[in-house]
Amino acid sequence: MTTLGLVVAEFNREITEQMEAAAREAADEAGAEVYETVRVPGVYDAPLAADRLARLEDVDAVAVIGTVITGDTDHDQVITDAAAQRLSDVSLERDTPVTLGVTGPGMSAAEARERVENAAKAVDGALDLVAELPDPTHQ
Repeated sequence: MTTLGLVVAEFNREITEQMEAAAREAADEAGAEVYETVRVPGVYDAPLAADRLARLEDVDAVAVIGTVITGDTDHDQVITDAAAQRLSDVSLERDTPVTLGVTGPGMSAAEARERVENAAKAVDGALDLVAELPDPTHQ
């Protein structure tokens, strides 16, 4: 059975709670286990949690979920750019799939609610990567 680490951003909790439910449902439907869930204050904080989960021997992949809603400044762009880059770095440095189920930037709360299923897509992507990537221990 494939085991997942799940990172859930708490900022915009009314949306990320729905995203977490969608992610868990996708894992259940695929026969995967959510081994551990780490809740972080916001999307910007997700890379450290993803890195810690990726270090665990029992975690095959990590799915990160959250939403970044636009405001009056470019803050949403800065947050999502930084988080996406660092999450990609974690995936490569730990040789563990880390998928991005973060919606935003540039979206309203209503648009974010319409994209709750992106969390399920992140879980599906993580599971697909685990299944498709060659095992480096079998050469």
